Amino acid sequence: MSVHHTKTTRAIRRTIGFFEIIGLVIIAIATIYAGFAEVKHMVNTATVTLGDLLLLFLYLEVLAMVAIYLDSGKLPIRLPLYIAIIAMARYLILDMKELSEWEMLAVGITIILISLAILALRYGSLRFPSEDRLGPRWKAPELLTQSKSNSDIDTITEQQNKDKGTEKK
Repeated sequence: MSVHHTKTTRAIRRTIGFFEIIGLVIIAIATIYAGFAEVKHMVNTATVTLGDLLLLFLYLEVLAMVAIYLDSGKLPIRLPLYIAIIAMARYLILDMKELSEWEMLAVGITIILISLAILALRYGSLRFPSEDRLGPRWKAPELLTQSKSNSDIDTITEQQNKDKGTEKK
């Protein structure tokens, strides 16, 4: 399915893409700063707790999510859900003494529900794959379709040549 873009829509897409990149860079810088601050805190106190490690892991997941979005232009919905599970586990571990039994149960059920949502999303993506977008909106759609179709054409041509060679024998 081909979509015709006017000069105006292309300019709007590039402008939005520019602001997306700025936002992602700000998120990445803030995450790196927070990670360094946490490491500095661990060095100053000379202790490393499970909460510290989980927080660093959360920072790494956020950076991975930013990198994936910059590469593909798509936000894999499962990554924020993984981050939510880690955050809930961190909350449960750090605040266990202050939580009532019902609050701990609620956090545990929340983790289970998020896990089930991830399983449902994974099943849906395998069962019903989507090809709605080819790449980031700051890249020209024409270039993305050309590069993909050229490699596909080469693969199809090679396969046809192999098939012709086997039919003659």
